[in-house]
Amino acid sequence: MSKYILGKKIGMTQIFDENGNVKPVTIVEAGPVTVTKLLDEKKDGYGAVQVGFGVKRLNKPQQGQQKGFVSDKHKGFAFLREFKIPGQELKLGDKLSVSQFELNDEIVVRGTTKGKGFQGVVKRWGFHGGPKSHGQKHTLRAPGSIGSAFPQRVFKGLKMAGHMGVNKKSVINLRVAYIDEKNNLLGIVGSVPGTKGSMLEIFTR
Repeated sequence: MSKYILGKKIGMTQIFDENGNVKPVTIVEAGPVTVTKLLDEKKDGYGAVQVGFGVKRLNKPQQGQQKGFVSDKHKGFAFLREFKIPGQELKLGDKLSVSQFELNDEIVVRGTTKGKGFQGVVKRWGFHGGPKSHGQKHTLRAPGSIGSAFPQRVFKGLKMAGHMGVNKKSVINLRVAYIDEKNNLLGIVGSVPGTKGSMLEIFTR
């Protein structure tokens, strides 16, 4: 059975296993999430479950979208995400928590990477830069030649300076190392994308 949940990244710490080995662990405040929509192949073209997580103030269209799940008139789920997992026995309004996971479950974590602003080619793409010899002036971190004699233009897709980060990234083969059902906490061995407080999608393959 597929397992899935949304969570908020808290930060990193370390724990010790039964053999006394230290493990770096990311702590995530995961769920509980509420089932807000069920999609099936006949009507929607694919099977999926939409879940809601977090709280925020909603505008009118969002209030209509979340009608029936919002207790407060102006507040509702901050995040809505779909997981393509057809064939599971779920009903609208069902709650999913960290209790569905077990220790050593292999999971995938998807999030948005940290934003790093406008960066040059050395930081963004790992370019070596220009030679560090006599006679070089302001070329140490320059990209070098970007064109050709023919055609007289710059090709699309060249690695150049630009905005770095804020990309969707999935990290696979992570494992659950810690579960706290009382406080809705999940400990994941290793690092996951995003800043502290960012939203994460956690699911099994």
